[in-house]
Amino acid sequence: MDDNFEHLINALSIIPLSIDTLQKITFLIKQQTSETITLFITESFQSLLTLKQWIWQRFSHDCSKWIKQSDYITLFNTLALFNKNLIFNYENIESDVKALLLIPNTIDEINIIFQQINQSKNDNDLFIIMVSSWFDNLSSFLREYPDYGTSPILCHINEYIARNYIMTDQFKFYIKQLQQSNLLPSIFTAKQLFYISTCSYSVYSYLSAYTHDFIFTPEEFLSHFGNEYLQIILMHIQTIEKWNNKFLNCISHLTGFILSCYWWRGDKSTRVKILFPTEQTMYDFIQSLIRIISYEPFHEKLKTEQLNDETIFLTTGLKFLLTLLQSQNVTEFVRTDLTLPNTLFKLAELSTYHVISLNVYAILGEILSDEKLKELTVVDQVDNFFYSILEQAWHHPLKKYKQLPIVLLLRSFVALSKSDAIQQGVADSNRLGGFIEMSDQYPVVFDIIWALSFNHDIQQQLRSNPSFIQKLSQLAKESDDEQVRKTTQGILWNLEINHQDRSIVRNTDQNTFDIMISYSHKEKVLCKQLYDELTK
Repeated sequence: MDDNFEHLINALSIIPLSIDTLQKITFLIKQQTSETITLFITESFQSLLTLKQWIWQRFSHDCSKWIKQSDYITLFNTLALFNKNLIFNYENIESDVKALLLIPNTIDEINIIFQQINQSKNDNDLFIIMVSSWFDNLSSFLREYPDYGTSPILCHINEYIARNYIMTDQFKFYIKQLQQSNLLPSIFTAKQLFYISTCSYSVYSYLSAYTHDFIFTPEEFLSHFGNEYLQIILMHIQTIEKWNNKFLNCISHLTGFILSCYWWRGDKSTRVKILFPTEQTMYDFIQSLIRIISYEPFHEKLKTEQLNDETIFLTTGLKFLLTLLQSQNVTEFVRTDLTLPNTLFKLAELSTYHVISLNVYAILGEILSDEKLKELTVVDQVDNFFYSILEQAWHHPLKKYKQLPIVLLLRSFVALSKSDAIQQGVADSNRLGGFIEMSDQYPVVFDIIWALSFNHDIQQQLRSNPSFIQKLSQLAKESDDEQVRKTTQGILWNLEINHQDRSIVRNTDQNTFDIMISYSHKEKVLCKQLYDELTK
């Protein structure tokens, strides 16, 4: 038989199917390297599409015909690994191409696969193991490319999973197994891992990408298993060095699921009460997150190019800590861990993953004192990195970078913009115009511009933009948003524009100088002295 890939794929339709065909297809896929894969996909796209369809069809038909044949299993595993690499690498390959090579064609196929899982009496069914890896790839794809959250196929998959697997007594049963202090290897069956790991990963990736109403609310998910999750993480964090790979996989995806429920659209106050019934519970959880972030064996995994459970867990832990810092009054508590800043700097140096670096710098911006922020030594790296991410999010149709909404990125940059060197970096690179443009849609940008306006060069750039100055003056007097009025007044004050305009001062509850004192990170003592003199 000709070893041409197209001919081999066409031969899949020949009955009976030759094992030699499967072996040669597997061999050709394994041969692909980072140097050849782009050309391979370009030249063999239609054949790869046919292969994807053929495999999903095998999953959705009687699996007894192939499940015990090792050559089938090897091919399915080989293509699953090929697809995983395709998701996380090769940015030169368009996301639409990746989507076509990953997402199954019909809902009927998916329904039949779920039916086979439901009917299986074998807790370690090889079929469940096989399809789990393919569902995990769909979750990873959605995690990396949240635009596809509107896909009807992915929508159906996640609604089915939420209704028939997660919000069930069986899910609770498997969760309770993880609450045991001694986790026997025998509890980690294929079916348990499908429920706890694969299903959690799927729905949390979907919720992080999907912005519309879902069939269940975050509050319903948290009420269903949030308390059990907390007990699991608080118990087992004490013995993190004893975790096996399967438990790490479960707890990583459960943590991601809890995080997606916490920060999904809508009011978070009820979610906080469900997840953290007491303040001490939240503090204990934060300490667990810091333990995860500080665990050095996880750091070693950052040196590999392959995404792994340790990297996913670190990313989720960092994101969860940042979310709590930005939504709850926990900054002072986190600052009591004096080793955390050095740990974060180490992570930033080790990581090759942008999302980890992004969260690291954002957390540093939240927990470092104003004086430490001024001393930040990795300014060029932070400045260039953050602005690049912001630009990508700003030009994205959903105003996101990966799964991170731009408003969260901007909120993170507020703290970092207090750094003198970052201010100078923005001035030297002429990036102020980008922030001015963003301020039309995101009021938090005025906080950033206020911080930047302590820099002399930024002041000059602002003064050379009369239309923006006019906008600031109008907002300082007329905005319905009190925070916008304060920030715009602060910017104008730094530009020495409203020093003589006492009408603005009279429109505030207190003197404008109290704004300067509360915000200025440059000369707090001097500002306080000025305030005392001016309010005598």
